[in-house]
Amino acid sequence: MAQISMGKTLSVLMLGAFISILNQTLLNVAIPHLMTDFNVSATTVQWLSTAYMLVNGVLIPITAFLIESFGTRMLFICSMLLFGIGSIICAVSPTFSIILIGRIIQASGAGIIMPVVMNVFLTVFPPEKRGAAMGTMGIAMMFAPAIGPTLSGWIVEHYTWRILFIMVIPLTALDILLAFAWLRNVSKLSSPKFDTLGTVFSTIGFGALLYGFSSAGSDGWSSPTVVLSLIIGGLFILFFVLRELGLEKPMLEFRVFKYDIFTISTLVGATVNMVMFGGMLLLPLYLQNIRSFTPLQSGLLLLPGAILMGIMSPISGRIFDRIGARPLAIIGLLITAVTTYEFSKLTSETTYGSIMTLYTIRSFGMSLLMMSVQTEGLNQLPRHLGSHGTAMSNTVRQIAGSIGTALLVTIMTTRSTVHMGNFSNTLTTNNPSAVQNVNELGQVLSTMGGLPPETAQATAIQTVYSLALRDSSIGGINDAFIVATWIAIGGLFFSLFLRRSVKWRPPKAAEKQVQPVPAQNAGE
Repeated sequence: MAQISMGKTLSVLMLGAFISILNQTLLNVAIPHLMTDFNVSATTVQWLSTAYMLVNGVLIPITAFLIESFGTRMLFICSMLLFGIGSIICAVSPTFSIILIGRIIQASGAGIIMPVVMNVFLTVFPPEKRGAAMGTMGIAMMFAPAIGPTLSGWIVEHYTWRILFIMVIPLTALDILLAFAWLRNVSKLSSPKFDTLGTVFSTIGFGALLYGFSSAGSDGWSSPTVVLSLIIGGLFILFFVLRELGLEKPMLEFRVFKYDIFTISTLVGATVNMVMFGGMLLLPLYLQNIRSFTPLQSGLLLLPGAILMGIMSPISGRIFDRIGARPLAIIGLLITAVTTYEFSKLTSETTYGSIMTLYTIRSFGMSLLMMSVQTEGLNQLPRHLGSHGTAMSNTVRQIAGSIGTALLVTIMTTRSTVHMGNFSNTLTTNNPSAVQNVNELGQVLSTMGGLPPETAQATAIQTVYSLALRDSSIGGINDAFIVATWIAIGGLFFSLFLRRSVKWRPPKAAEKQVQPVPAQNAGE
């Protein structure tokens, strides 16, 4: 059989990963337009994101079984086909129900794509070369989320939101054709037995947990729906863990946590995702809802950081191959913690340029550790646990990102209410200084605007209230960034215990290509 070209393999996998991740970030900017077109509320339209995340979460744990049963080639092609079919349905959907079905079908493909891609990388590349390879894949993982809002903002402002789905269809078709031509199975099939009970437990457990944390941002942590979802999710995840530990050949191998470097790297990766995804939501809220920047301006602010992350990802991968993840993780988390803390000092007058600079520096810190930490942990696992480790790592990171987003949004909301309450307690008739300031503002408005005294006084009160509401919202966002800083510090603490899982050795110059598994063993 012909040898597999690394360049062709990388091209197919990276294009699939890029399309999948880009799709996740395109829709947020278009939410107001979708509400208008389909005549639905914000609570209803959010299901387009929530359902997508839920399907991703419940599919990830079974990817190890799917990889061992069907092989990486067929599974990757089927996932891209599902993703493409979902994109077509979304693009032509006449009603909200249809577009929701399309998003669920999209997610059923996207939830499998990333674990498959990572498993292929771990199989194809030897441990001493995985850093550079995973760093190259990090271009897709880091660049796509950052350019998504910019691209989406421009399209939504000038054209229809349907283009957000139409544009990924030809890319998906191209990647499927390339996969048929270039991609081969790179691991042996083992035909494991499907664990039906474990699948039910994991689906209910991860689905309920992700739904609970996703709903907490809007409904509050004390909501009966949120509390019940978290309890049910926790119980069924416990059932799932006990079930898998009791099986000789489990669907998802929890024994990967017996490997210390993998466990530590998973904890560090979880904290990084909490900080990253939470920050990616808080910053647009500040820019668009408080500072009134357009979606395009908000997206453009992220672009320098995206370009830097794309440049640094393969570089940090090669550095990782030589020195390991620990130095990169410590430096990266120090930068992340400091810049996240600086974001807790936002005001109503913070300049656009300073925010862009701060976000770009923060992106540089993230680029040092995103792929290197995960690769270090996966390198420690024996080959037969590679797919299980990939599935476990992605599952934990997905849940951590959801938890981080829900936690920081809830903190922002509750603290904004607290700050507004403090303003209300200050701006009362019992505070002579406050009353005098409002009266003086009313007089100024009456004199300069030619308004009747009563109207000017009401306008002054409304102006003060609006300013208090704005400052309270900024205060809530700043408090959320403080919590995010502590989460980053927690990740920094865990990173101190990282160590090398393989010894570095110079790659052989002759190693240009990788031998695949023969077709009769690979199940072609």
